[in-house]
Amino acid sequence: MQNIVDNVNNMQNNTFQIFEKLHLLMHQFRSHQFRLIRDNGMKLTHMEFKALRFFSRNPYATLSDLVVHSGRDKAQLAKLINELRRKGLLDSRPDEVDRRSTQLFLSPGGIEIIKQYQEAEKSLDSLAIQGLSQDDCKHLLTILDKIQENLQSDISVENTKQKV
Repeated sequence: MQNIVDNVNNMQNNTFQIFEKLHLLMHQFRSHQFRLIRDNGMKLTHMEFKALRFFSRNPYATLSDLVVHSGRDKAQLAKLINELRRKGLLDSRPDEVDRRSTQLFLSPGGIEIIKQYQEAEKSLDSLAIQGLSQDDCKHLLTILDKIQENLQSDISVENTKQKV
């Protein structure tokens, strides 16, 4: 019986360490990313840059889409979007389906900043996976996908319980 208890305790400890390590790695990676922004002379706050990246991946998204994606306050993000538009990094157009809504997309200046960042980020990416083989990277992605799948299935189970 003691072996079973020890195995459970070790697994819980390992699980805690896995998620602590993932959390720390993301903080380190994001810190390096922000340093790239600053060191390349981009006069943007961290949140402004995150919004630009969102619209580079989701052209013609709306402020509401950004609110849902980020979980941030709509008024705070509206102010941030206005600042990015004032800096000439975002453009907008009325939504063709819902004229009350405005679609946002990168301006040529915003596209240039994203391109500069992507070039600088290549060296960071290489540094982060230095010493890992292609197989190591594929294996890690498989494991992370499984963890994500486990968590998503748990969420759907919780949602089902709440509906009943």
